[in-house]
Amino acid sequence: MTQPMTTIRIDVREGVATVTLARPDVRNAFNEVLIDELRRAFSSFGPEVRAVVLAGEGPTFCAGADVQWMKASKDKSESENAADARAMAMMFRAIDECPKPLIAKVRGAALGGGSGLVACCDIVVAAEGTWFGFTEVRLGIVPANISTFVLPKIGARAARRYFLTGERFDAARAREIGLVHEVVADSALDATVEGLVGEILKCGPNAVATAKEIVREGLARQRDDAIEYTIRTIARVRVSPEGQEGLAAFLDKRKPRWS
Repeated sequence: MTQPMTTIRIDVREGVATVTLARPDVRNAFNEVLIDELRRAFSSFGPEVRAVVLAGEGPTFCAGADVQWMKASKDKSESENAADARAMAMMFRAIDECPKPLIAKVRGAALGGGSGLVACCDIVVAAEGTWFGFTEVRLGIVPANISTFVLPKIGARAARRYFLTGERFDAARAREIGLVHEVVADSALDATVEGLVGEILKCGPNAVATAKEIVREGLARQRDDAIEYTIRTIARVRVSPEGQEGLAAFLDKRKPRWS
């Protein structure tokens, strides 16, 4: 029997899964349970899910690490802290590599690991007034776990400033450095995300998953290997049932069956 979730809620409707961080009393901060439940959730979506929205319950998206969880780390050995860090890294990896298109709906604040969560999402929409920050250095630690996922989004130039200062920055600045795609009024946040989901649902679900994979593989592979990978990928996709249906629908001037 599937272990019940206690720190997140998952609601699936009409092909869209909304994953909500549900620890509003601690501003949706991470502890070992939330980390495990997010990893399990993003490793388990089946074909009935075509898009995922990630949100936070209450006024804050995610404030980073839970104070009590951080307090416990003081009394752990280096190897025990490494085990905790590995669990968190595997959570971020599961979210980043989830084949479903993932939209973050962010309001309030996304700090430390919360900004790491944002970086793992494919599309990020933030409400005006939202604050971001890689605040770990203010506590004498570093944004190590999240760096693998943040650096491809904001690059070394922005990271050299914000990783080192720990300063907070607003949603407009987050958009400028590549962490956020759109900044909208809080009242328009839901509608903007729904509109983006609607655009995704017009697309072939396998094509979307493969397009997401291309971005990751294109960054990870050497140039010659990347070119060969794309050749094999497009050849495979063109002859797939979905690729054939998409072409047939275009030629017949009708909607594809997935739409």
